[in-house]
Amino acid sequence: MKAIYLDCPSGISGNMFLGACIQLGVPEKFLRQELDKLNLSKEYVLEISDAVKNGIGAAYANVVFARDVHDFEPNETIKHEEHGIHHHHHHHEHRNLTHIRHIIEDSELSDSVKSTALKIFQVIAEAEGKVHRKPAEEVHFHEVGAIDSIVDIVGCAICLEYLGVEKIFVGRVNVGSGFVNCAHGLMPVPAPATAELLQKFKFYSYEVGKELTTPTGAAIICALAEFSANLPEEFTSEKIGYGAGSHDLPIPNVLRVYLGEYSGQAERRLVKLETNIDDMNPQIYGWLYERLFKAGALDVWTQNIYMKKNRPAQMLSVLVDSEHQADCAKIIFEETTTLGLRITEVERIEATRKMAKVETSYGEVQCKVSAFDGKIVSITPEYEDCRRLAAEKNVPLKLVWQEALATQQARLS
Repeated sequence: MKAIYLDCPSGISGNMFLGACIQLGVPEKFLRQELDKLNLSKEYVLEISDAVKNGIGAAYANVVFARDVHDFEPNETIKHEEHGIHHHHHHHEHRNLTHIRHIIEDSELSDSVKSTALKIFQVIAEAEGKVHRKPAEEVHFHEVGAIDSIVDIVGCAICLEYLGVEKIFVGRVNVGSGFVNCAHGLMPVPAPATAELLQKFKFYSYEVGKELTTPTGAAIICALAEFSANLPEEFTSEKIGYGAGSHDLPIPNVLRVYLGEYSGQAERRLVKLETNIDDMNPQIYGWLYERLFKAGALDVWTQNIYMKKNRPAQMLSVLVDSEHQADCAKIIFEETTTLGLRITEVERIEATRKMAKVETSYGEVQCKVSAFDGKIVSITPEYEDCRRLAAEKNVPLKLVWQEALATQQARLS
């Protein structure tokens, strides 16, 4: 499977991750086109340039609040919120998790990108909420809602899908040292939310008096990565990308990302949560499904059954890994009328999956290509792409779907 290894000797931030992915081959034009689907392009400018940090060539990505572009001298270095310090005084819109969720879900981004981005936002909102003693949904301040955080996180999800990444490893993370000026005043490095997000990972402080790992960078790690002190033995690197930070330090201020193939097996314990329900309003199931998938459920389904007194009922089943088991169980008890759950450990064999883009006469469509035992077993055009093009061109969706499938099949043959 395609995998990446995050080497963070100078920390990690959202824009550093974007820069590394651009060096790894994500086309700048494609990234901009996908980000435009958020319908926020009037609020920001994405600046991408080459940078050299202590002799290492890297890509620098910088999200600038649109009104600020006119407030800087042409040669002035712009340093944005990713490093915790506000270098300008304009008002930035403070969006909370609910607002961000609507922005992402209402966009025409693929389901995979939406899911990855929302997963990252969920962990950062929970961390900030824990620090400030608020529910995640009520966290409503710059660190979660700023436009640069939205662009960085959704851009991260877009890049991962483009590169076909299925597994992410991370080594020890340098968080920096000193204090950072946040919306709530001076905070020690790592910032409280960053420390919360990195609890299960190995990190250290290098005395530079700078914040090197930001909440956004820590959230990418927390939501998606697995710790590995070194490159795993089963990992074969094929390409390396460098993403530049905005600091000039005694050490190269870059994130190094290895892209390659991982031949090992994913170590993940899966369980099935199951319960029978005969006394619940069926309208609730749609909302229940939505909450469970956002909480990390791999699959959710119901079956018609009959219970005592020959009562029609539903058997609810949820497939989830151990990491998200408790969250999903909590949601089931909160949202349904059940009084208990059956828990069964299960094994699942998975095909590897990669995303491929094809050009049709209607426009570009992403296709999911699945392989097992070294052979391609299925090709599935992305529904959201087909739906969007069918609506734009006023043609039946099946025509877009069929052409995308045929084009990808011809390419592979």
